[in-house]
Amino acid sequence: MNKTLFERGSVGNMNIHVLPTNRFKTFAVSLYAGIPLDSKTVTSTALTPFVLRRGTSSYPETLQFREQLEHLYGAGFGFDVYKRGNYQIVQFRMDTINDSFVHSEAPLLAQTFRFLGEVVTRPALEEGVFRESYVAAERENVRKKLEAIINDKIRYAAERCIEEMFQGDPYRLHPLGERSDLDRITASLLFEAYQNWLQEARLDLYVVGDTTLAEVQELVSSSFALKRAAAHSYVHEQVEPVIQEVRAVSEQLDVNQGKLNLGLRTPITYGDNRYASALLYSGILGSYPHSKLFINVREKESLAYYAASRYDGHKGLLTIQSGIEIANYEKALQIIQAQLSDMRSGVISELEMSQTKAMLRNSLLEMKDSAFEMIAYDFNRVLSGKDRPVDELLSQVERVTPEDVVQAAQTFELDTIYFLTGKKEG
Repeated sequence: MNKTLFERGSVGNMNIHVLPTNRFKTFAVSLYAGIPLDSKTVTSTALTPFVLRRGTSSYPETLQFREQLEHLYGAGFGFDVYKRGNYQIVQFRMDTINDSFVHSEAPLLAQTFRFLGEVVTRPALEEGVFRESYVAAERENVRKKLEAIINDKIRYAAERCIEEMFQGDPYRLHPLGERSDLDRITASLLFEAYQNWLQEARLDLYVVGDTTLAEVQELVSSSFALKRAAAHSYVHEQVEPVIQEVRAVSEQLDVNQGKLNLGLRTPITYGDNRYASALLYSGILGSYPHSKLFINVREKESLAYYAASRYDGHKGLLTIQSGIEIANYEKALQIIQAQLSDMRSGVISELEMSQTKAMLRNSLLEMKDSAFEMIAYDFNRVLSGKDRPVDELLSQVERVTPEDVVQAAQTFELDTIYFLTGKKEG
């Protein structure tokens, strides 16, 4: 996978990325719409795709909408709302079978684009705005999703650690928004927010399949009713962590098992030349079953039900999550910090290096077997401004030395310790 595989173009200030290939039996289509995370728009932006998937101008009833997907030989349609760095991303996906495998009256890729274009730019309306019944139903849907986070204490602790760590930073916001904002969002307010979002979002449309850039550009022109005033770009945040002192936050809820989460900052992001070293650092520390956190905190000491780390290369963030007996807080924290200290001191075995490189190699190679994984990987280039082909990253991973990992480890600074504990009796 090299720099020339995806062909690039644009239509109506929408960026087009096409990978012509006959390797797959389907067309994979992804549309990414990204805007800066902002407390004023985060909830309305999150709610928008939920309402858009209810109906279009041609298929205003949700049943009609779903039946049309069946007419496209069971085409897959879905969306996600998430954050990357300080951006809120709405991603629409469609998966449609290649015409050569079925007998279709009209080209299925053209029908797919017509459908997706309607979903995004010609939604079902009443009296010139979104249908109130759809908005009301999806408000409750989003509310339930946000409430589900509170009920899932692993997710809740992870989100609360981020909130505490990034006070005053847009990254503190959850991509699904705020429950307190939902009730004020009416059909007319949401439609106005949707129109602004369609104008302001950075749009990147990806297609992988047996097609060409010219064909996709023509289909976008005929399928998307876009009148965008300008092309937008992602601004790449310069991460320079400044940590005065480690913050320790404890929160009491009705839980039997404690959740101990740590947040660390690093200047190493996706565009940094040390990115591969940071991947090895996180892998050895806590991404895999052979990692230090899993072996030393969970297996040897039996202090945690789970213990793992996750590195976010778009924010310069590493989080550690663990579930522990509440009484084991001090000991668990001590042993987790000992693993961080060992990484900084170079206590890294050849086996840890080789196993972690093998795991990273497998995940990167497996990605080439999935059109949507290839799309997601290339989208990192758009977000970061750094073109990093898979084969290049593979060779960088192979060249990482233990000394490189130690140098990376020394950039990861502990910022926040968050502990979700039980309520004290009496």
